[in-house]
Amino acid sequence: MEKKNIHMIGIGGIGMSALAQLMQSTGAQVQGTDRDTSPVTTLLEEKGITVHIGHDANQVSPDTNLVVYSDAVPNDNPERMRADEWGIRQLSYFEALGEATKEGVSIVISGTHGKTTTTAMLAKVLIDLGKNPTVIAGSILSEYGSNFVAGRSDLFVIEGCEYKRHFLHLTPRILVITNIELDHTDYYKDLGDIQDAFRSVVALVPHGGVVVTDTSSTAIQPILEGLLVPVVPYQTGTVPVLRATGTFNRANAQAAKMAAHILDPVLDPARVDASLASFTGTWRRFEYKGITHTGALVYDDYAHHPTAVAGTLDMIRAEFPGMRIVVVFHPHLYSRTKAFFTEFVSALVRADEVLILPIYAAREPNDPSVDSGRLAEAIRVSGTDARSVDTFQEACAVLTRVDANTLIVTMGAGDVYKLADTLVGHSV
Repeated sequence: MEKKNIHMIGIGGIGMSALAQLMQSTGAQVQGTDRDTSPVTTLLEEKGITVHIGHDANQVSPDTNLVVYSDAVPNDNPERMRADEWGIRQLSYFEALGEATKEGVSIVISGTHGKTTTTAMLAKVLIDLGKNPTVIAGSILSEYGSNFVAGRSDLFVIEGCEYKRHFLHLTPRILVITNIELDHTDYYKDLGDIQDAFRSVVALVPHGGVVVTDTSSTAIQPILEGLLVPVVPYQTGTVPVLRATGTFNRANAQAAKMAAHILDPVLDPARVDASLASFTGTWRRFEYKGITHTGALVYDDYAHHPTAVAGTLDMIRAEFPGMRIVVVFHPHLYSRTKAFFTEFVSALVRADEVLILPIYAAREPNDPSVDSGRLAEAIRVSGTDARSVDTFQEACAVLTRVDANTLIVTMGAGDVYKLADTLVGHSV
């Protein structure tokens, strides 16, 4: 990447922005475009990476050596079309990430749930214990103020996404699989299909590599059959009391600790535990945002799959006994909402009150067979107060009236975090 001029389309994406910082750290000149400003585009600007808001073919200059595009960017994007016209090489995000990290040792963190937190925990442990990894994470790491940490050019900690088998572009020496469950139903047709994707990534682990996973999981066991590299279970490992509470975070810490031990078996277990015990979390993973003018607590969480929603709400109920829990849920994708409709109802009834925002369509066209009103009605029939709201402003009007014995959690993979910021008086 050194001395290359690189243009990135969709640079504000959480993965794209980390890759932009990685390429800048190697000496490349990096700039890019995105649809909107965000905390991530602000972070990039602060690091000296130019971000243009709006897509325009003229942002691709004649001396561009490489165009990297987010997987959400279509072929008819004007910048991609200009790159085609001028014969400029183009790579998707994961293709470019795979090229940039193919040398050295990559520890790839995969799984349906917990990838980001496990990546962040492992990164902190290795940094605290002097291993100096280069880190590419799927969220802002609170300890480092970024989703990228520059380190050695021969040791990477990478969050690997299973969507559309993107993680097959990576070269894992140590592969962590936190768990496997059906998700991304716009691409995977059933559990067997997603298991096949994980079977393919396991096959990438070379001789001398290791797979770290929950060997007790009936969803994971079939993908390990006939594997020629060692498989190390993480589920029996001991971890300290964590600031990041919940059984799922304990599992994430177990996986991170085991991966660190596999990388360097002589790491001091006491120092590893001390590092994990001081882990403070990541952006949008049950992140404390502040207090409303009425005294209600406000948190924000990325949970967008019913298993994650249920786990987070169970954790809140255990950690904040006696408090009224109000969830503002932003369903992510028509396909996911439709496929897991019943499961979302079962998860969300754990709250005392639920506000459902319109479905965040992201990459999908409108599907009139499912909407937030129907989800709210099903939750209400199940015995929990629920309603659909059309806008953040409408939700805010409801939430500003709750009392100090209330915990509000904004939840979803879209931009619902902006509502949490508004509730506590932060600018968005």
